[in-house]
Amino acid sequence: MAASAAGAPSRDSIIDVAGLSVGHYTDSRRATGCTVILTPEGAVAGVDVRGAAPGTRETDLLDPINSVERIHALLLSGGSAFGLDAASGVVAWLEERGVGLAVGPVRVPIVPAAILFDLLLGDPSIRPDARAGRLACEAASTRPPAEGSVGAGAGATVGKLWGIGHSMRGGIGSASLRISGVTVAALVAVNAIGDVIDPQTALPIAGARTPDGKRLRNTTASLLSGDLPQRLMPGGATTIGCVATDAMLTKAECRKLAQCAHDGLARTISPVHTAFDGDTLFSLSTGRTGNTLHPVVLAAAAAAVTAAAVLRGIKAATSIAYPASEPIPSWSDFHSHGVSR
Repeated sequence: MAASAAGAPSRDSIIDVAGLSVGHYTDSRRATGCTVILTPEGAVAGVDVRGAAPGTRETDLLDPINSVERIHALLLSGGSAFGLDAASGVVAWLEERGVGLAVGPVRVPIVPAAILFDLLLGDPSIRPDARAGRLACEAASTRPPAEGSVGAGAGATVGKLWGIGHSMRGGIGSASLRISGVTVAALVAVNAIGDVIDPQTALPIAGARTPDGKRLRNTTASLLSGDLPQRLMPGGATTIGCVATDAMLTKAECRKLAQCAHDGLARTISPVHTAFDGDTLFSLSTGRTGNTLHPVVLAAAAAAVTAAAVLRGIKAATSIAYPASEPIPSWSDFHSHGVSR
């Protein structure tokens, strides 16, 4: 689970789970986009939503008590609530190919979705729509997906409590592990109010910067010392993603897997699950191996790949211009200039 170069495919990623393909759509007009995970053969799925500002579609049907057993795609999108429109394009694209839940003569594609807030970068009237969802499907493949400032991570930023002008770039990342013949992998679009933390040092590597822009201020430490922003804007963030496995899981086990994956966010984002984040993680089980894995091992793996995906997304991101301020720096730009924590 090593970091990749900016925009380059990862060497281990969510497509290591057989039965999945991933496609990005990145809008050329401003920093936004969407990412689709296709599972046309169907997959058992779960979800766990945390924080107080979520934007989701079709999550209720993932409750283990509800009857739909398998989904056919997942969508992660920028554009705040407007970006949920991109899921309609995914549904239409799958329907045209005869993929979906058979209901009499009709096949209904089941496509849960979640969005993040990226409307402050560029023209907010430009956001992913049904066309964007279709284009993400057209781009989907079993090649390792690009990481960083692409797809749902195109407009992602982190460390925003003191304003986006003092933030740093977020991004989308992926990672995988193979244990006892089972693959566990994650794909995460990192767009947090909080900082991104290196679990080995417990220190921020990206996030809110000091007024001169040259150091990381450490959001959690600042809050606990009483150094508060003058104004807090509700919403404005949210980290979204998916953890997947080729082990055989039930819907209830998928729900638990999604819950455990949030431990990976807690290791790498601080503060996390805030009132301004709608952090949402899905889980998928293709069951392709026919194998099972002890639930404690599976939980540990889910947290590990989620944490690794967060770090990879940050380290692969690229800087971006922002009105009325210096460019919002990426991890690589910020640390290559010899700035300090």
